[in-house]
Amino acid sequence: MRVYVLLYNVGTENEGIHTVQMGEKNKVLMFESQEDAIRYALLLEAQDFPSASVESIDSEEVEEFCRSANYDWELIKNGKLEIPPEKNVEQTEWSPEDNPSQKWQQPETETPSEMSSEELERIRRKLEGLL
Repeated sequence: MRVYVLLYNVGTENEGIHTVQMGEKNKVLMFESQEDAIRYALLLEAQDFPSASVESIDSEEVEEFCRSANYDWELIKNGKLEIPPEKNVEQTEWSPEDNPSQKWQQPETETPSEMSSEELERIRRKLEGLL
């Protein structure tokens, strides 16, 4: 079965997959629907995450990767509105730049950052396009 996952820096040495931290474990979200995966990626962007690519991949390949990395996985059924956690890790194992030695840090505040009107309008148009 083909599923959709969120990837960063696709095709580079610094490629990373989006995970949700559940206690001490990481969990990869596999979406049945491309539209649901795109919606989730936009919600992450609204929380100041770097832009993610939504990529189609075989679910068995994702599950095999998760087993080898000691990650959990969850299949998000078509039409289920998955919401990113309000609190994000402050430092990821992945860097948005191509330089793996740099670490990306999430802002320490848990409140949403203020966005420009243009940025909010851009996100609104993307979300409307999903409907």
